[in-house]
Amino acid sequence: MKPVVVKIGGSTLGNRDTILQDLVALQKQGVPLVVVHGGAQEVSHWLAKLGIPTSFINGLRVTDAETLKVVTAILSGLVNKELVVGIQALKGKAIGISGSDGNLLQAKLKNSELGYTGEIVATDPTPLNILLQSGYMPVVAPISFGEVNGKLTLLNVNGDAAAGEIATALVAQKLIFLTDVDGIYDSSGKLISRLTIDEANKMLNLGTASGGMFPKIEASIKALSATPIARIINGKIPRALINAMENGIGGTSIVPK
Repeated sequence: MKPVVVKIGGSTLGNRDTILQDLVALQKQGVPLVVVHGGAQEVSHWLAKLGIPTSFINGLRVTDAETLKVVTAILSGLVNKELVVGIQALKGKAIGISGSDGNLLQAKLKNSELGYTGEIVATDPTPLNILLQSGYMPVVAPISFGEVNGKLTLLNVNGDAAAGEIATALVAQKLIFLTDVDGIYDSSGKLISRLTIDEANKMLNLGTASGGMFPKIEASIKALSATPIARIINGKIPRALINAMENGIGGTSIVPK
């Protein structure tokens, strides 16, 4: 069975959702799962706590050398390990890694304004396949690596983009984004249940999708070169992931045609 890639947004992780329970239930049913997580809010909290200023350009965090240290520590450390322990507490099997492990996500600098923010250029799914074949659920933090001034260094990458690249490399059966809204809305505020690639590209070009949806739509379009369907659903709804897997209820589906 081909794996399912699930992107968990940091805003969806809380005591009232059933995301971790859903993941463990699906794993026990034999569904191979790869989890990619965010954690921007937690990063911002710790940057503020440490007195390190932060700023964004087009929704992407400007990552200087000090910010990179905090981003790496919080995403690859605190957030990643809390997720792994949460899954294991429910009797699931999980191992946490980052995109810098096993050459998983290689990147290049996106642009000079964003500092150590990377754009993914190569994906090696070997470490994920090894973990999946051993019965584990890989939990991936969106930290990558790349060459800067002739030296390999850590780079911060967008979690949605990481999920899209991983889904493509694994030829996943599904890519599912768990977020804190019900899906993609049109310009009149109506939920869109289904989009083709052409329609999704049109939304991007016209700027009718909300800012937070841009990277998810872009990642979905990328993944659809290898994956039959991408879905964006509200992860705060109980059993959201189970329902999306079993009967396709809720959210927005993006399909090739």
